[in-house]
Amino acid sequence: MWTYHNPVAIHAGPASLERLPALLAGRDCLLVTFPEAGPLGLVDRVRALLGRRLRGVVDGIAPHPDVRWLAPLYDRVHRDHADVPCIVALGGGSAIDSAKALMCATPSRSFAGLLGALQLGLDLPAGPHKALIAVPTTAGTGSEVTPWATIWDQAGGRKHSLHQRWTWPEAAIIDAELMRSLPAGATLASGLDALSHAMESLWNLHRNPVSTALAVQAARRILATLPALMQDLDSLALRAAMAEAALTAGLAFSNTRTALAHSLSYDITLRHGVAHGIACSFSLPQVLALALGADAQVDAALLSIFDVSTGEAAVRRLRAFLEGLGVVTDPAHYGVPPQEWQQLLHAAASGPRGRNFIRALE
Repeated sequence: MWTYHNPVAIHAGPASLERLPALLAGRDCLLVTFPEAGPLGLVDRVRALLGRRLRGVVDGIAPHPDVRWLAPLYDRVHRDHADVPCIVALGGGSAIDSAKALMCATPSRSFAGLLGALQLGLDLPAGPHKALIAVPTTAGTGSEVTPWATIWDQAGGRKHSLHQRWTWPEAAIIDAELMRSLPAGATLASGLDALSHAMESLWNLHRNPVSTALAVQAARRILATLPALMQDLDSLALRAAMAEAALTAGLAFSNTRTALAHSLSYDITLRHGVAHGIACSFSLPQVLALALGADAQVDAALLSIFDVSTGEAAVRRLRAFLEGLGVVTDPAHYGVPPQEWQQLLHAAASGPRGRNFIRALE
């Protein structure tokens, strides 16, 4: 028995941002976005499209949504804009994840209620939760088609995973033109995040035939597209290809969640400040080697990504791909010596995401 479910309405292609007024269908909204969106002209574009329906702009979203600044922002939004029924999230994963937190209405209208639910893994009660339309400006996180958001507590040294029944976006707009100004570092990190999503949904206990097909397609396209894009960042065609590949990877892991590589990445980001897309991808060759041999169908899917007939060749190709993009695959490069890496590996395998991995570590 298996199921595949994804309720997000996807609108993709040139000028798809123009669909935003129709998707709002007369509703007022808040725009949640990143600080550079104003100087890049993106806020003015949305304002021109929506007019008086745009009730406010939250443009201070920083990377890695942290409880320290998210708490006062949440309280302000639910005090000043409680009657606004919809949020438009424009940006990368941090903007969309922040919007998923802001869309949740707690009984107390305070972030403390949301944080308590996150800490205890509880569902919030029914309430006036806001709808979400996600407009990614990066090709990588897949947050536009998943119900999850990562909320960080840097001071406490931990991260929380937000997932409620209503945190699926209502719709996603995939317009590659919005990604054209993304700098090289962010383009690389987001693209590798998407590759990790695809592969993590394959070596996963929750995989199904649909997620597997999506993951293989996404990974093959990323391998073919990302190196070319890094050499031609202004190419709209390559941006569109990466956007579609990242979206496809998001559709794959929306039904499986991530696994061991992501579980490893959280401590590396918290302790060593490594960007998420790099932290969850430099270990992929090692995780691939661990995954091979656990299931014949999974092996076949993984080998098909690299057009090889052996696991050793697949690991070599994946390592060469990453190193060709300037990504070092040795954990010591990121401040994790061999003994600590083995400890981290086994700790990650016992975490919520690590337990999705296809093979138990000895």
